[in-house]
Amino acid sequence: MDYETAMKSGINPEYLHELPNGTWVHRGMFQSFGPGANCTLDLCPIEWTIYQYRPSLPANITFMALYAIALGIHVYLGVRWRSWWFMAFMAIGCLYAIIGYSGRVVLWKNPWNFGGFMLQMICVTGGPVFYTAAIYVTLSRAIQFFAAEISRLPAKMFYWIFISADITCLVLQAAGGALSSSSRGASQTGIDLAMAGLILQVIVLVIFCGFFADYMIRFAQLQRNRGSSLKAAITTRQQLFFGGLASAILLILVRCIYRVDELSQGYSNSDKITDEGLFIGLEGVMVYLAVCCLFIGHPGFGFQHVDLNGRRRVNQDAEAISMEYSGGQTASKQLLSTPAHSTPTYSDQPLS
Repeated sequence: MDYETAMKSGINPEYLHELPNGTWVHRGMFQSFGPGANCTLDLCPIEWTIYQYRPSLPANITFMALYAIALGIHVYLGVRWRSWWFMAFMAIGCLYAIIGYSGRVVLWKNPWNFGGFMLQMICVTGGPVFYTAAIYVTLSRAIQFFAAEISRLPAKMFYWIFISADITCLVLQAAGGALSSSSRGASQTGIDLAMAGLILQVIVLVIFCGFFADYMIRFAQLQRNRGSSLKAAITTRQQLFFGGLASAILLILVRCIYRVDELSQGYSNSDKITDEGLFIGLEGVMVYLAVCCLFIGHPGFGFQHVDLNGRRRVNQDAEAISMEYSGGQTASKQLLSTPAHSTPTYSDQPLS
């Protein structure tokens, strides 16, 4: 109907919407959010979308490409250094990111596509859980390698406690996304579950940062007091390794705080969720930088001089002794026959 007819019908003008062909219709004819959304760019204004903007195609394709590159690098490093657990966690996280940003590309094509919305909501939100899992396993092994006795928490507990918390975070976020999907985004329970998962992730990260910082301070003090008597003195390369781990965890923490604030007002009433610049900066850039920091915070980078079975370290020591003593042949044979566990070794396998 035309505008004059629409006004005569007694419909509140606020509920009237003009189609591109000049026809006026009742806004209630359109569903702008949920599995049954029937809006398109030709029929509805962009302000009716949940984000109130059309996701940037260049930005999201760029993130997909960057994560694909990161995935390739982490797979290469994992195979090269045989860091299977670390590689698996990082690969899954990168795949989550690629899938999530592909969901945002779908939203660029059709900002009302609910499948694209849920795909990016679940995968982009849940992906960093796998990066933190990689960090937890790596730190637990590093503590065992250097000086497990000074850690306030047993090394293996870093793995069991924090990985368990990570799984809980992932389940809560996935359950919240599933409820939101089945309720067309209107379920407060779904929002609350997703919020609980994000808040728990922040709490767990803060606690982990505390234990991490405490261990590094105590280890630095131990180095000053005992010097070369430590069973494994830290090298410059390993200092960079710990710096990479610390930077990654702090970047992910900042990102999680942002996501909690973003979701605290729900899907439809948040002023943060409608700001794509904030999303790109505090979600996209922060998490990708964390992934890059883990190229350096990679167990292979920090401990590549140590064969996972201890053999390379023993052979190097044997060569040094054989050069130092005139009877080097006998000394070398004695050292090479020493069990591998007598020399500090690193493995990325979870502690039993």
